[in-house]
Amino acid sequence: MSAEPDHAKHKVNLTDPSGAEKHEELDTSTAILKKKKKPNALLVTDAVNDDNSIIALSNNTMETLQLFRGDTVLVKGKMRRDTVLIVLADDDLDDGSARVNRVVRHNLRVKHGDVITVHPCPDIKYGQANRCLAHCGYRGGSNRLSL
Repeated sequence: MSAEPDHAKHKVNLTDPSGAEKHEELDTSTAILKKKKKPNALLVTDAVNDDNSIIALSNNTMETLQLFRGDTVLVKGKMRRDTVLIVLADDDLDDGSARVNRVVRHNLRVKHGDVITVHPCPDIKYGQANRCLAHCGYRGGSNRLSL
């Protein structure tokens, strides 16, 4: 047994007359300084290259998500849109941001400053061939066939 009585172990908050525990209030002015809960949620910024299959991430973000240069990732945007991209490192980029070009942003239905989520996708195989077939259809209101 200790020399202190049982009531001395629990300190009562004297500033609150009810003796309830003091809870910290959320301060919105410092909310941006707190650590993110989802490390794979990234802000969209503009890319400097014109490659439609590249996402640029900072080195710290790549370490956090356990990604390496050349890995494939599944990127999810708004309205249940997603695409597969290849990861490249960018030293000039801030942590928590991702650079994608205009075509990828349009495919994901996101704009500058929107949030995308990045998920590793290691089971993607490289394609062997791409076939483009001509589509011949009838235009309504006209009797001409178009390719």
